[in-house]
Amino acid sequence: MFENILVERRERVALVTINRPDKLNALNIKTREELANALDELRADAEIRVVVLTGAGEKAFVAGADINEFAGRTAVQQRAVMKARNIFVTAEDFPKPLIAMINGFCLGGGCELALSCDIRIASEKARFGQPEINLGIIPGGGGTQRLTRLVGEGKAMQMILSGEMIDAQEAFRLGLVNEVHPVADLETRTMELANKIAEKSPVALAMAKTAVKAAARTTLREGLDQEIDLFALCFSSEDKEEGVRAFLEKRKPDFKGR
Repeated sequence: MFENILVERRERVALVTINRPDKLNALNIKTREELANALDELRADAEIRVVVLTGAGEKAFVAGADINEFAGRTAVQQRAVMKARNIFVTAEDFPKPLIAMINGFCLGGGCELALSCDIRIASEKARFGQPEINLGIIPGGGGTQRLTRLVGEGKAMQMILSGEMIDAQEAFRLGLVNEVHPVADLETRTMELANKIAEKSPVALAMAKTAVKAAARTTLREGLDQEIDLFALCFSSEDKEEGVRAFLEKRKPDFKGR
């Protein structure tokens, strides 16, 4: 179905792999379109509760955009490309938990894609950066905004203006990634987390994502009001009834996503 990505369903978790290892999984237009379409399918699949996103091979998560597509492109054309179907917004707005499993270079558009995910788990060999300045351009997939919100203006400014890479431990120290693991353990540890999250109520997971993201998009008062609304809305779900019943009966809940 797809040429540049692979989708593997592992019970309640889907593993989506950007499969262009010979190009360091660079995001060309076709890959971005296929990734958006895959997320649309997984959004509609009630059996899937968590999605893990990674890159094929041992060298890169995503090394950036496909620079070959930049040659000869005008400002008007590039704006149209970015506005057509923004994979970074599609990923950020995906209603189910989305985990980036970062197995190598995570640069430019690759870093922006990881920033659009909810959680980022990296191997100790991962490298991060926004090197667009070296091409005479700036990040265009949300790097100036999401990176700044995550690590602060000072460090984001330094990374974007210098174009320099940072290693996985520095990314962890800055809060850019949630966890760092040896290469051999990366998939195991990431899937453990994904499966743990997949056991939770899909209703509550979606509400929690919305509430947490509101913190960066609204004032504190607006965010608090939205949290109360979403908290109350959870009380209309069957999952809430099951969760409370299971707690009182001292058993593991069986959430249905209703």
